[in-house]
Formats: sequence, structure tokens, C-alpha cells
Amino acid sequence: MKYVIILFAFLFSCSVKNEKQLADHVNPFIGTVTIGNHGKTFPGACTPYGLVQVSPNTITGGDNAPGYSYENEFMEGFSFLHMSGTGWYGELGNLLTTPTNGPLKTFAGRHKELGRGYRSRYSKKDEVAEAGYYAATLTDYNVRAELTAAPHSGIIKFTFGKDTCSRIQIDLARRIGGTSTQQYVKVIDEHTIFGWMKCTPDGGGWGNGEGKTDFTVYFYTQFSKPITKCGVWSANIPDTCVRKRKQIESYRYDSLVSRAEILAGCREKEGKHLGFYTEFATEKDEVAFLKSGISFVSIEGAKKNLNAEITDWDFNKVRNNAKELWNKGLSKMEIEGGSEDDKTIFYTSLYHTMIDPRDFADVDGNYMGGDGKVHPKTSFTKRTIFSGWDVFRSQFPLQTIINPELVNDMITSLVELAEQSGNKYLERWEILNAYSGCMLGNPAVSVIVDAYNKGIRNFDIHKAYEYSVNTCEKFGNGELGHSYGISTTLEHAYFEWCLAQFADSLGHKEDALKYLKRSKSYRNIFDTTVNWFRPRDEKGWLPWPEEGRLKEEYGCVETNPYQQGWFVPHDIEGLTQLLGGKEKTLADLTDFIEKAPEKLEWNKYYNHSNEPVHHVLFMYNKLGSPWLTQKWVRNICKRAYLNTVEGLVGDEDMGQMSAWYLLAASGIHPICPGDNRYEICSPIFNKITFHLDPKYAKGKAFTVIAKNNSEKNIYIQSAALNGKQHDKCWIDFKDIAAGGELELQMGSEPNKSWGKN
Repeated sequence: MKYVIILFAFLFSCSVKNEKQLADHVNPFIGTVTIGNHGKTFPGACTPYGLVQVSPNTITGGDNAPGYSYENEFMEGFSFLHMSGTGWYGELGNLLTTPTNGPLKTFAGRHKELGRGYRSRYSKKDEVAEAGYYAATLTDYNVRAELTAAPHSGIIKFTFGKDTCSRIQIDLARRIGGTSTQQYVKVIDEHTIFGWMKCTPDGGGWGNGEGKTDFTVYFYTQFSKPITKCGVWSANIPDTCVRKRKQIESYRYDSLVSRAEILAGCREKEGKHLGFYTEFATEKDEVAFLKSGISFVSIEGAKKNLNAEITDWDFNKVRNNAKELWNKGLSKMEIEGGSEDDKTIFYTSLYHTMIDPRDFADVDGNYMGGDGKVHPKTSFTKRTIFSGWDVFRSQFPLQTIINPELVNDMITSLVELAEQSGNKYLERWEILNAYSGCMLGNPAVSVIVDAYNKGIRNFDIHKAYEYSVNTCEKFGNGELGHSYGISTTLEHAYFEWCLAQFADSLGHKEDALKYLKRSKSYRNIFDTTVNWFRPRDEKGWLPWPEEGRLKEEYGCVETNPYQQGWFVPHDIEGLTQLLGGKEKTLADLTDFIEKAPEKLEWNKYYNHSNEPVHHVLFMYNKLGSPWLTQKWVRNICKRAYLNTVEGLVGDEDMGQMSAWYLLAASGIHPICPGDNRYEICSPIFNKITFHLDPKYAKGKAFTVIAKNNSEKNIYIQSAALNGKQHDKCWIDFKDIAAGGELELQMGSEPNKSWGKN
């Protein structure tokens, strides 16, 4: 009997040990192909909403925001700051660290005429990416690199071969979308360097300089091997040299860098294009570590960040801590059912939604404000990278359920930025305190109103309202009644509707009526002669193109009139009237969706690759045909999200593409943020649990259960909310926040009588 008990205990411990943790379902390679807009994600190590992301870099320049693309052959090195899933040429990629040997090279080696640089080919066979961990072998140098991260710092483990001159070198000028314009480095003891890298629009970066980013990255970096033989390289960059994206990609610029002066033994230097190196002998399989704290505040802040998070050279401890942080973050949502691929897609999507908006403060709470001054810790966490035009649609409605404190932080950060900058209006695409002006509309207004209406109100409400008004007055349809273009007019009308709700809630009745009237201004650019939306100027309608509403960029931003014209989420009934009634609208909407290509690559119809259509599938609920929402949500989830490097059909866009999937696959998704209504659709999984924040919600968890669910049984037959019959095809946020259970009975044929009211 004793042996039976021992055997049982052994088998039980093995099963527990082998059971997958939530972080084990994450595949950071999903979406790492940049060609064809397949995600533009990075595969490297990070922690939930952390300031630091330690990730590989395969390319500098181009429209390659993450600095990595799976199909690239060469590795330039590993840097400590990255963005996930954006276009517009990218930003960050600072502190590029590369293990090398042989003659020192000061340039990456992108131009064959200049010879081999410091970049290396790398092996795809043993490239590994997990939540909080990345590894690859640089085959030209025979060095294995392993990366992991803490929230404000990171550590890299290099396993070298036998060599009399192994080296770790850091390109201090490198920046994904350009170059830092000034750098400083100093050796302060036999294991430590510190310094900074100044990044301005003159050096390209976000939007090739048009994004107006102007920041300094501070670093405090330590090496496990003593710094005995070291130096600096310094390229002579003329004052007249333009240093934006295309220029720094050029042969001319790289030739300047290739001729950089190598200052052996130099231990302190400031310059325009610097690098640092330290050399040492290694035996076969000898390990050397580099760890660094990063700050946007000061060198002292970077030092504090490192000392607080990585106190020794225990790489595995940092890696395990990162994984535990991911297990905790991912536990906000739990699922049952679905295939292994479905689970990987789900938790990788959740992982991608937990990269931004990132922590912008140091471990002591100090942060750089919009006034260029250092501010001490307050009652909120300063956050940055608000890709508003993308994330107001799904990402923030998701976070209002699972991370309401983060929503409060982001709103406070935006309101405070409007105050500190002196602009007095809310930025639509904030990055590192910059008013980048990227894309269009007033998405911060939507996020604020959506949060307020859900009881998330731990921010300065009166300033938020004041700056929302200023924003809609600065960028809105105004007294003119339109904004000339289709995209701008329709999106401004929606944001003015949001402001009307805010005004009404705060008792500003005149404002409420004013902005509610403006929310109808989308009608002013509907031309009955073509039965669709049409741009106009001071003289009248612009000429109607031969392609009609399929004409790309005709009064639209990144869309055509057919795609953008469906964006009237706040007044589906009014849009339906304009289009000739429910039957005509349903027929046109179905035609629009059915004509999209099977693989959903960028196209002129339902273009899931881009955000303006992300509400469209849920319109069927509003049109009295919820079974079509159920059908198409299942269909698009299957076609647009895969467990492959090409697994995203469009740019990830800081969590938006993944957040759409998470909500849709869970069976609830809003059509109009600012309205507390979530549309019920067809869940992928048998059971989905949202764990709620007790500081903001009455309930502990909200659960969606799909009975008799399968790939064929995609249609809702009936529903019950907390045991009571539920005949509506939507649910109010208050029912989610109260906790409880939404149970759906599924079947293979539509029940066209359910959910029509």
C-alpha cells in the first residue's frame, strides 16, 4: 500500500509539473512578419505594461516599427525598447547590444560595398520566443544570446565560443526609425557604464520626424566580465548632414559610420554617433552577462531601476519572475474548450494587449512630464503610447473590464499632458509626451466618456471635460457641419456624440444639445445622387470617381468610402434610413463582407486589416439579424487569427487587433464605445471568465458559457443571464460589472427569433 501511495504521489507531481501555465500558451512569434502588414509585432522579452522590452533587431529603417521581421536573414543585435505592431517607420530600438569577435566593426553592414559589418546571420532552427524570454544563435560569431526582462530593466546572457577577442559592443546611435542625435557614455568602474541617448525629430524616429518625438533615454549598464580592454567609436557626422530615416539608411551615411574613429581605452565621450565596446578572452561555452536599467528621467533613475529589479547575475530568476508576471496578468481572463491553437491565439492576443499603454515612470514613481520637467510619484502611474485612433474601438473597452485602473492611469496621463504642455487639448496619438498628430479624430474623448459611463472616474473629471470640449472644437465638424472629408466628418460626428453624453452626465445641458446636434452632421456629406457619403469643399461635392465608393483615399484616410461609410456607430438607425431602410442596408452590408478575399489581405471591401471596419460585424445585431453577427464573427476569427508568424492580417496597432479577437471570441463586443451596450456574438470557447477588479466592480467575475458549442454549432438558440431568460442580443456593462453568468445555448442552424428585440 505504501508503494501505491508513493507511486500515486509521483504521478500526481509529474502531472502538475507538466501542466501548462497560462504563459506557456503565448507564442510571441505570432504577427512578426512585416511584409503584407502581418502584425509587425516583436518577439522579444517584456513584462505586462513594462517600460523595457528586450528584443532582437533584424533591420534599421524602413516601415518596420518593431525593428524585427521574421523573414530577415541578419541580426543587428538586441535593444531594450520596442513598439508593438505599428507602421509609420517606428521609434525606439535604443541601446543596441551585439556580441561579436574578430576585427571591430562600427556599422551594421547593410551595404555590401562597405563590407561585413557587426550584424550576423542567425539560426532559425534554434530561435526561441516565450512570454518573458527570447533566444537565438548568431552563427557568424558562434554566440548564443538569451534575453529576459523586468519591468524597468533587462538582462542578456551571451554564451561564447573559445576566442582570444570576444566582445560586447553597443551602438549608442542606433534608433529603429532613424538615429539618436547625441549620445554620452562613461565607464565608472570595472563593471559599469552609464550614459544617455538624445532622440529628436531631426533624427527621424516616429513618422520619420513628423511624430515630433523628443526624448532622452538614460541607461545604467553592467557587465559580468570586468571592463579591462574597452573603448569608444565616434563617427564624424558633419553639421550639415540630414539624419532622418532615408539618409541614415543610405550608403553615404553608412560610409561615414564605417570610417568612425576607434578610440581604444577611451572611458568617457559625448558625440553625434557613438558606440562602446568591451573585449575579453573566452573559453568554449563561457557565459558573459549584460544587464541594464532604462529610464526616461535620469541616469540615477536608470540605476535605481536596475538595482531594484536585477540585483545579481541570476538570469533564470529574472526569467522566472517575468513568466510569473505574465501568468498573473493573463489570469485576468480564463478559458475552457477550443483547440490548442485556439488557446495559443487567445493568450497571445491577451499578451499583445498587455504591452501598451506602458509604464513611463521609474520604480520610485518619478516621471518626465509634458512640460519637460521631472515630476514625483503621485496617486497614478504615468503611462505612454496611446495609439488612440486604433485602441478606442476594442482595446480600451476590453481594459475597462479587466484593467480599469490602467484606464484611469491613461486618462489621467492624457489630461495631465494637455495641462503641462499648455496645449489644453487631448492628443489623439500620444507617444513619450509627444503630440504626434498621427491619424485623425478625437479618440481620447471616446475613452474618457466610455470610462466615465462605466463608473471609472478616478481622474480630474472637470479638466477632462474642459479639454474634451477644446479637443472637439479644435478638431470637429463645428458650425460648418462637416470636415470636408468622409473619414474626418464621420469620426468627428461620433466623438461629438461622445461629448454630448459627457455633457449631459455633468449637467451641461446646452452643451449636450449642441454636440448631440453636431453628432448628426455625418448626414451633411451624404449625397443622394450616388446614395453614399461623398467629400466636399467650399465649392460643393468633389467629382465622383469612376471606381465610385471603392476609390482608395477618396476623402478617406487609409480607407475608401465604402469602408469608412459604415462608421456611424452612434446612430445605426439614422444610417439605415439614409441607406434606404433595413433590407437595403442588410443586403449592402452582406455584399461588403462577402466580397472580402478569403485570406483577408488588404482589400477594398471588409478590410479587417484596418480599424475603421472593426465594428461592422456587430451591426447585424442592431439591424435585427443577430444570427449574421454570430456567423461572421466566427468566420472572421477563424480567417484573420492564426497560430503562425503571419497570424495577424493587419498591424497589431498596440493591442487593438488582438483586443478585437479577445472580445469577439468571448462572445461580447461593443459597437459604440461610450454606450454601455456590448453586443452578444458567438464565442469560440465553451467558457470564458473575466476576472473583475473589486475596486471598480461589484462582482468578482463575469462568465460566458456556451453550451453545445462546436465549429458547426455557431448559432445562439437561447440565452440566460444569471439563470433568467435573456432575449436581447446585447448586454449592459452594469451586468458585466455585477458579475454573474451569461449562458448561451448553441446550435448548427440560426434561431432567427432570438435576440431581435
